Amino acid sequence: MENPVIILGAQNVGTAALDAFSSNDVVVYCLLDDDQKLQNTDLHDIPVMGSTEDEEFLKLLGKKCEVFVATEDAASRRALTNMLRQEYEQVPVNAIHKAASVSEHAWLGHGNLVSAGAVLGSDCKIGNGCLIGPRAVVDVRAQLADYVQVGAGAVINSEVVVEEQAFIGSGAVVVSGVKIGAKARVGAGAVVVADVPAGQTVFGNPATKV
Repeated sequence: MENPVIILGAQNVGTAALDAFSSNDVVVYCLLDDDQKLQNTDLHDIPVMGSTEDEEFLKLLGKKCEVFVATEDAASRRALTNMLRQEYEQVPVNAIHKAASVSEHAWLGHGNLVSAGAVLGSDCKIGNGCLIGPRAVVDVRAQLADYVQVGAGAVINSEVVVEEQAFIGSGAVVVSGVKIGAKARVGAGAVVVADVPAGQTVFGNPATKV
């Protein structure tokens, strides 16, 4: 990546994204965050300059800077990504940690975070704006739709389908062939052996509705 990156979001996801870019020697120009307490501070010696909609910095996108959306909430990531596309004609780049293992046959969209130790198997498909935590596994031919979050150490087995804005908690296991519906939530450590409808929250082993 030739251009430096501006990260939108300076909290947990922004910190992980900064770590991913740094591992690949990608220069981060600055971070932007809507929390005024974070503005005019530093994150690992990188300045947090203004809000995520600060035109002074966003006008640098394109020829001078790339962008990564690192807000915590999936709906916020989607809204910011749509704003970047519509107003600045920019698509967020991927932040893939050097210590992640990504198959050359995996397919990734734009604006995804793949943390250290994560594994993306052959022929898996990752949409846009997904967050894949440390040591998480997305196995062969599994599919994640846009803005899915997979927690640290979670295992998405082969041919699982996870629909848009679903959340898979840390250490959860989704067994092969299961479908997780849009905006569904799988609790930490859950073992999912059956399909989860859209919007439903499940916990436990085997996972059941809350």
